Amino acid sequence: MAMHSARRTHARDSIRATAEQFGLRYRPRFPCEPAGTVAPVPEEAAVSRRGLVTKSRVGFIRGYKRRFWHGDDFHRGSEAAPGRGVTLIEDDDAVTWGVAFEVSGPQVEEALAYLNVRETVCGGYVTKMVDFFPGDEGPAPVQALVYIATSDNPLYLGPASPEEIGAQIASSSGKSGHNLEYLLRLAEFMRSSCPQVEDQHLFSVETAALTLFLACSCSVRPVH
Repeated sequence: MAMHSARRTHARDSIRATAEQFGLRYRPRFPCEPAGTVAPVPEEAAVSRRGLVTKSRVGFIRGYKRRFWHGDDFHRGSEAAPGRGVTLIEDDDAVTWGVAFEVSGPQVEEALAYLNVRETVCGGYVTKMVDFFPGDEGPAPVQALVYIATSDNPLYLGPASPEEIGAQIASSSGKSGHNLEYLLRLAEFMRSSCPQVEDQHLFSVETAALTLFLACSCSVRPVH
């Protein structure tokens, strides 16, 4: 029992050290344990960096599930080794939690044009307006713009096991950084801002990717 506990502690320390390489504070989530972390939410969309965000709201949309089914050969991968990004898949019974940004100001059109290039031209996404339900403001929804990667674009990869997706993420990097950072920041946000949500797909991919990344890191560690 003591040996098992020591191994688990070592594994948790290794995962935390890996996350900290990307500037994250990582706390693993175990079955039946309330989720939570003190780490900050992930970086905001491009429009926030242009000073246009006036409010951000955590909430959800209905009729979609979030999956790592979209390929990325630019931001978090390359043509030789594509990474994986999330997209929204239609599912009448699903609810997806996230954050919406309210934007205003004279540069909104310019910022949205930038996002169109980044997400649509480079990323392969299409746009759609959906009802977004703020989690803390009652039942009245607001209209929100979302980016969806459909199955008819060349970057769409489709379903795969958590282990397959995790392996691809653990070994991919692009213009915006390592694919693992993208995954960890999303998981971090869900734990800190939506602790009541059990996102089985996200957390199983996170576990698989970190396990493989740590195994590969240990196998190439230099001997002194």
